[in-house]
Amino acid sequence: NITYKNVPNSTASTTSVTLTTNCGDIKFDLDAKAPKTAAIMSFLVKNKYFDATKCHRLTTEGIYVLQCGDPTGTGSGGPGFQFADENLPGTAGNYVYPRGTVAMANSGADTNGSQFFLVYKDSPLPPSYSVWGKITEGLDILDAVAGAGVADGSGDGEPAQAVTIATATAQ
Repeated sequence: NITYKNVPNSTASTTSVTLTTNCGDIKFDLDAKAPKTAAIMSFLVKNKYFDATKCHRLTTEGIYVLQCGDPTGTGSGGPGFQFADENLPGTAGNYVYPRGTVAMANSGADTNGSQFFLVYKDSPLPPSYSVWGKITEGLDILDAVAGAGVADGSGDGEPAQAVTIATATAQ
């Protein structure tokens, strides 16, 4: 069982994460300005928390993200603990999260768990999502998934092109 008390405070040996998906590999570097988030997420990766999970949400209108990290695949699952925000990009209004950003999904301040989103096109959002990585490989994969659209034809929902994380590895 993964519990918050087992999570280390440092990611000294982890600098990047690779998501090996059924669509191809997506690699991102961890942001040094988010050490606790990077440590927790690296810990989950190393404990195979994300292996065999699907990316459950794609948005194609207004904001442009693929959301992953929910072991239930429903958008409501998580690791059973929450942790504080860090490395927020601003304090008020909207901020444009640039293409290639990896940030935590949440349900309010300091409610980070395991869900995260990958930005495939600049997206205006409130500055309330902890930025913890930058995509270095695989943006073409995200573009292809986005190009296939949302399964129900709307702008927000399950991706038409299913994306499953076979394995996640930390380097």
